[in-house]
Amino acid sequence: MSRRFARFLALCAALCAFACVVPHANAEPPAPHAAPASAAHQVLVMLRMPSPHFRPDGAYGGGYTNDGTRAARRRVARELAAAYGLRVIDNWPMPAIGIDCFVMEDTGTGPVDRLLDTLAHDPRVAWAQAIQEYRSLGGGDPLLPVQPAAQLWQLTTLHRASTGRGVTVAVVDSGVDANHPDLAGQVKLRRNFVDAYPDGPEAHGTAVAGIIAAREGNGQGIAGIAPDAKLLALRACWETAGPPARCNSFTLGKAINFALMNDAGVINMSLGGPRDRLLEALLDAALARGVTLVGAADPAQPDGGFPASHPGVIAVASDTQRAPPPGALRAPGTDVPTALPGARWGMVSGSSYAAAHVAGLAALILELRPGIAPARLRADLDGGARVFPAALASSPGQAGSIDACAAIARAAGTCVCLCPSTTTTASLPSPRPH
Repeated sequence: MSRRFARFLALCAALCAFACVVPHANAEPPAPHAAPASAAHQVLVMLRMPSPHFRPDGAYGGGYTNDGTRAARRRVARELAAAYGLRVIDNWPMPAIGIDCFVMEDTGTGPVDRLLDTLAHDPRVAWAQAIQEYRSLGGGDPLLPVQPAAQLWQLTTLHRASTGRGVTVAVVDSGVDANHPDLAGQVKLRRNFVDAYPDGPEAHGTAVAGIIAAREGNGQGIAGIAPDAKLLALRACWETAGPPARCNSFTLGKAINFALMNDAGVINMSLGGPRDRLLEALLDAALARGVTLVGAADPAQPDGGFPASHPGVIAVASDTQRAPPPGALRAPGTDVPTALPGARWGMVSGSSYAAAHVAGLAALILELRPGIAPARLRADLDGGARVFPAALASSPGQAGSIDACAAIARAAGTCVCLCPSTTTTASLPSPRPH
């Protein structure tokens, strides 16, 4: 066993012991919220916004400033509600796709499908849809002591080429603990888009954020994949006693719209659920703006589920998943040490955390190649997929995992890790002139 790997195992053991045996005095995790009320009788009604003749200013926080037509849309929404036996619950303008999204509740007992069909034929309505639920895709045993990411991706070496400086990554997830020792100063903006449940640091969002951008060289915890990237911590999900976190069409729509209006270069979505017209429109708008989208592949769905299966989204499966969806990339997602609320660290597993690795890797590429199109960035990642030697491939799911060194070498146009002068087995791109 190499001295470096021995130190790595010792660090993992120390982190596990710290997280599981001797927790911080103020490290009690927040109690999960009760399961959310059913949204079976709530619908989203989209009203068109006028073509913009201005842009929201830099302080935009969710309102469409100086929008003189908003009162008119609210009046139309009230008229629609009165006509169809509905009650307006909430609304949120989404100028990224030119619509104002209204949440309405059916006060009757009839089937929602019939109501949606009726609304769809009203000329005042752009479209109407049900509110759908999503869940984060964590899972597995978080306490196993060995984490392979540092070995497979050679983070220290990668960070000599890129650290994600100047790149903004939107974490659309549950609440992020921005005061965690490994995340202090890493969160550019934090916004809460969940009104029904108290805001606060939560486990899933904090773990995802830590993997992407935990501080490097601060003497504690871990190093993020892109430690100099800045995070938009957008709370669109809330933690419950059931799945690790729950979200819905409206909260996710608000968060993704905010990310687009605040110049996110990468949007990470470690969650999955049914297809949704509102979210599809926002994802298409993001891709049209050149934003890189990363989604966790649901291991229970043959196509990886939504949003991972949406065209243009980089779908990511855990490296130990035996049969990932077609086209999905594999990244470390098993026994990963990361930040947890209350100045703690612990081990996590699941495709949620594999996606976070790729979001961080995308930030490294974007520092090297600002403005690179999402399809080109995906090609760099695809070009960095490797099949391991038989000894490594015997471990379930390892073959085909991303070779981060090769991906960064392609983006940098030069050798990063193993160079032709030191190895005859590395497959690296020819250096490009700077």
